[in-house]
This record gives sequence, C-alpha cells and structure tokens, in this order.
Amino acid sequence: MKNVPLSGVDGIERDVLAIGTDYAPGTLLEMHSHRRAQFLYGATGLMEVGTTDGAWVVPPHCGVWIPAMKPHRVRMVGVSTRSLYIEPGAVPRHGQHCEVLLVSALLRQLLLEAIEVEALYDTHARDGLVMRLALEEIARAATQPFFAPLPGNAQLHALCVEFLYAPNIRVLAADWAQRLHQSERTFSRFFRSQTGMAFGEWRQHACLIAALARLAEGRAVTAVALELGYDSPGAFSTMFKRRLGFSPSESAGSAVL
Repeated sequence: MKNVPLSGVDGIERDVLAIGTDYAPGTLLEMHSHRRAQFLYGATGLMEVGTTDGAWVVPPHCGVWIPAMKPHRVRMVGVSTRSLYIEPGAVPRHGQHCEVLLVSALLRQLLLEAIEVEALYDTHARDGLVMRLALEEIARAATQPFFAPLPGNAQLHALCVEFLYAPNIRVLAADWAQRLHQSERTFSRFFRSQTGMAFGEWRQHACLIAALARLAEGRAVTAVALELGYDSPGAFSTMFKRRLGFSPSESAGSAVL
C-alpha cells in the first residue's frame, strides 16, 4: 500500500500492515502515537526522531523501531518511507524505548516488497511469508548508536533540549554545572545518573546526530564541522569516522568543501 493513512486500515485483521509514504523535504510529523508498533525505514533521505526519552537520527541503511503507543515526532529530510505497523501481540522486539536498527540488504528488499502487498493478504501464501520473514529480520537487526537520551530532571532536560537545537562540541560541563548551581563533580555524577552517559559522551552523540542531519541535507563537511565547534574539518572527520566507521564525505548528500 502506498500513501494510505494508517487510520484507514488499522482495523484490518492482519498482524503486519505495510505502507509506503512520500514526504516533502523538511516535513515535520508532530508528536503522535500508534496503537500498533512501527518499524520506520527511509528508503531515501534521513529522519530525525524525538520522544520523551531522547533524540535519534536515522541515516540511510537504518530504520527506527517505535514501540506501540510510544509518543514520537519525526522530521523528514527528503524521505520516502517504508513502514511496517505491527500488532502488539506480534512484535519482534520487546523493549519500551525506540531503537535505531541496521537494515540488512535482505530486510531492505523485504520492506520494498511488503508495500506492494494488499492489506488483506493471504497469511499462508507468499505475502504472508514476506511479512513473517521481515519480522524475523527486525528481531535480529543490530542497534546503532545514533541516540542522545534525555534526563527526567526538568532543569537538566531543558538544557539538553536547548543543546540539541544548537549543538556545540565546545560547551563544557562546568558551564552547565554553574547554570544548575552545582559543583562540576556533583554535576558529572548527576548527569550520568540522569542519562546513563558521561557528559562528554552525550555531547558527542548529540553533535553526531546534528552532523548526520546536516550532511544529509547536502551541507559541506567544513561548514558542518565549524558550526559544531570543531577546531578543524580534520578533527571533526577523525572523530566522525572513529565513531561511525565511515567519513563525513561518504554520508548521503554531503559535500566535501
């Protein structure tokens, strides 16, 4: 099914429904949730996903797992999506948080095939096999580190969200400690207890999320590096490749200069 609203088919008695949707660049889907769990894959472009838990970037070759009834918002950067909507009793993953998952070549092909399937497909024929195999591939997919968790504390949450909108690798833990009227040592312990990550690690994850989104829009590597506060494009590229395994210039849509 293509460009069909979920609301129109949600009641169909099938464990898995597949829908392909085309979005204009920059489309923002405001906070919403689904009765079914969702595996959201961008066949093209890049997606930014936000929940009350944190923020994810979903680059090409990855998809995002969204549990049933999980409120989320999505910003599309030139995306044509392929989604599987899965009944809660049939979900292949059982965590309560969103996950960015690596999409294998097999899973990608299954997702492309799935949207050609009628809503009332024969569960015992080929179409049913396609859906069941897709669920198996989602169950075994590896998670990817494109996530910056958000804390429960209201003041720290506000600082983290502010940073996500304007990330800069030069921001210091001491700056945030001062704003929260804490010593730097107390702040470091507090930040880790709230997010499960050291401040410097979280800051780098947030900058990677921003970098991937900007590179996917076609921004130049040098411009992105300087916007994020890195001393040089080389320092940025070294960090980027060390963490992700590929260089910024190899990101979809990015320009070298």
